[in-house]
Amino acid sequence: MSNHVDIEGSPDGAGTAPLRVAVVIGSTREGRFGTTIADWFVGRLRRQDTLEVEIVDTREVALSHAFGAATDHKSRAETTEKLSRADAFVVVTPEYNHSYPGALKNLIDEHHVEWQAKPVGFVSYGGISGGLRAVEHLRPVFAELHAVTIRDTVSFANPWRRFDDAGELADPSDAVTATKTMLKQLTWWGEALRSARAVNPYGA
Repeated sequence: MSNHVDIEGSPDGAGTAPLRVAVVIGSTREGRFGTTIADWFVGRLRRQDTLEVEIVDTREVALSHAFGAATDHKSRAETTEKLSRADAFVVVTPEYNHSYPGALKNLIDEHHVEWQAKPVGFVSYGGISGGLRAVEHLRPVFAELHAVTIRDTVSFANPWRRFDDAGELADPSDAVTATKTMLKQLTWWGEALRSARAVNPYGA
């Protein structure tokens, strides 16, 4: 098993099945900055020939409210299928009032086994804290769902000052380094847990 990741190239370990990573965009607000963050991050993921990337955008998912009925069952089923086939997750979240968005909580709560025995990484953004308080609130939620959260994160403090109109960072060096570190850990856990589930399905 290999967990070497080169953000500008490809991880080693060619010949193994690609690790399926679902990137969850947590914000649904008008004018949200989350898609700029997600596009930048996904662009780095797609340079890796041992990763397959799918997007789960909470804005495009028919979520129920307070566990009421969702109006678009097809959309919900498609989202569940994406989460189910993923080997790992990366949640892109803003920080709203020292925590994470309600729509993201609904998406998490409407699923259960899809998260189990899989790693979850975080890309956060916000004011001076870079969204890290939202991440710390998400960790115990995923722990309750039997997921493994990745220690190192990618965070952007005041990102609207760092990205240009084309969605590129003026100085990407720290973000690239943080992304490399997080993906190295996510890949290790993703491969290890995928192998473990294949030998002994979780909860069986």
